[in-house]
Amino acid sequence: MGMVATSPTWHTPASVRLLPDDGNRYECVAGKLLVTPSPKPRHQSVASALYQALLPACASGGLYLWWSPADLELRGDVLVQPDIFAFRTAHGGPAREWHEIERLELAVEVLSPSTARYDRVVKRRLFQELGVPEYWIVDTDARVIERWRPADERPEICATSIGWRPSGADAPIAVDLPALFTAALGE
Repeated sequence: MGMVATSPTWHTPASVRLLPDDGNRYECVAGKLLVTPSPKPRHQSVASALYQALLPACASGGLYLWWSPADLELRGDVLVQPDIFAFRTAHGGPAREWHEIERLELAVEVLSPSTARYDRVVKRRLFQELGVPEYWIVDTDARVIERWRPADERPEICATSIGWRPSGADAPIAVDLPALFTAALGE
């Protein structure tokens, strides 16, 4: 189960990178360490389906769409690993090192029982504070996506479709959510 470590140690991206490669995912936000286990197949199936649906819009908009594991140090006291994320680099090409990813255009987290509170509270606040234009929380049980933007006090709950047009994209993309969940979960 995901948990915030109770150690009084102040964690930094550098200290997190020194932790063992033991199958857990380690992140830190404002000095707090979050440890979560590897995701389950259900989580990965939905993340994969959403990634495939978003890829055309990102490609036409000159964005890169990647997935975790990743070591995104978006601020000096932050190291996060969104499940899916879209970005541009200053040099216009793919990132060669994680530090080249300075800003996200989209961050997506697929909820797991061990990450729900962290994704909905800590990461949501962080991504809003950092000005990430779109933060999506995918709830596989409810089969909805919560869309958050920087100034939002409440999410937009998307149950039938979610649309997104990244800056520079040729056209917006609309994802049929019932079809996505049915295909990904086989239910």
